[in-house]
Amino acid sequence: MTPRKITRQVIVGDDRVGRVRIGGGAPVVVQTMNAGYTHDIDACVAEINRYAKAGADIVRVAVPERKDTEALKEVMRQVNVPVVADVHFHYQRALEAVEAGVHKIRLNPGNISDRDQVNMVIDACKERGIPIRIGVNEGSIIERRDKARRAEELGKFFAGHKSGHLLALMIAKLEEYLDIFAERDFHDVCISAKSMDAALVIDIYTEISKRFDYPLHLGVTHAGTRDSGCIRSISALSTLLANGIGDTVRISYASDHIDEVKDAIEMLCCLGMRERKGVELIACPTCGRIQVDLFTLVKEVEKVLMPELELPVKVAVMGCIVNGPGEAEGADVAVFAGDRRGIIYVQGQKVANVTEDEILPRLLQECKAFEAKVKAGEARLGEKLVEIKPPDPIGELGSGAAKIAAGQVAQVSVGQTG
Repeated sequence: MTPRKITRQVIVGDDRVGRVRIGGGAPVVVQTMNAGYTHDIDACVAEINRYAKAGADIVRVAVPERKDTEALKEVMRQVNVPVVADVHFHYQRALEAVEAGVHKIRLNPGNISDRDQVNMVIDACKERGIPIRIGVNEGSIIERRDKARRAEELGKFFAGHKSGHLLALMIAKLEEYLDIFAERDFHDVCISAKSMDAALVIDIYTEISKRFDYPLHLGVTHAGTRDSGCIRSISALSTLLANGIGDTVRISYASDHIDEVKDAIEMLCCLGMRERKGVELIACPTCGRIQVDLFTLVKEVEKVLMPELELPVKVAVMGCIVNGPGEAEGADVAVFAGDRRGIIYVQGQKVANVTEDEILPRLLQECKAFEAKVKAGEARLGEKLVEIKPPDPIGELGSGAAKIAAGQVAQVSVGQTG
């Protein structure tokens, strides 16, 4: 992991909903966007609060029409998370959103042809201390003659890159937009440059990070459904974050946006950039050695443990004893399944040998008991007390008894040599 680049910092929010810091070494911020209409106040508020409950730090809403900005003031009163107004084409919507008390504006200056109108938005935000995100997407770049020479220069610089022209054009466009803000002495800016191409996203943000010190909003646009979009998005965003690039993220799916929040948080937890809340589940992928319905067991364990545990207890569910002990190293609570049975360990110590139908309730019991000890200061997360000794596959789990009886294999005890 590369240490994160320290960028400028912008602050989003107010006294009522709290203030979220983006950049300047602050923790990476998770964002998402409402899928419904902003003018439907009750539905809009419910959607925002749902995302906030799931862990979103900031939620963006679309304001394409006057009725949306008219509703925004009431929406702002009922939510408990900073809200960003997404503005395209109509500068009046941005000014109305500012008057409604929005916490941040997302603006693409290229979609507003009149420079004076853009300046009015910048001045209104500057007066109220409202940050602006400048967004440049691969699909919305418009070439202008006054920037053609700069794009040509950058194009030569990126001549060896398969997407060199796009890289050059996106950087030239960002430079053009940032010049507008610099002329107004406005620097409360985040920048983004998104594409549907994961490799291009990595390259463009890497180049932007070298050139600008503004906080970066990472994202892959038009990523697709969760099935494909999670791979496309996380492959790009996690690479950038691991290289120290990025201050806020949005994973985009053409499906329920609650999954955007969940997957972004999981990505940050896996990278060690956010403290996990609740259970961390580890499970083996299964193979021909399995003798229990592990797929169902894992789903049931996740369903039962997630709402019950508050602390990031690491729980391992393994389908056999071959790789289980090694793969479960570091787990606070682990279960190894055998011939319709399961042996449960807590920090390396065996505490139970139960039948298959007893695995789930006993595992929950042991997890809750362990969490209680951690809260009481009697145990610590991630502290293994003893080395896990694999259970005897013949004796305790009985997985080889039938074969031994049939003379198919010889009985060999764990630890036996010769």
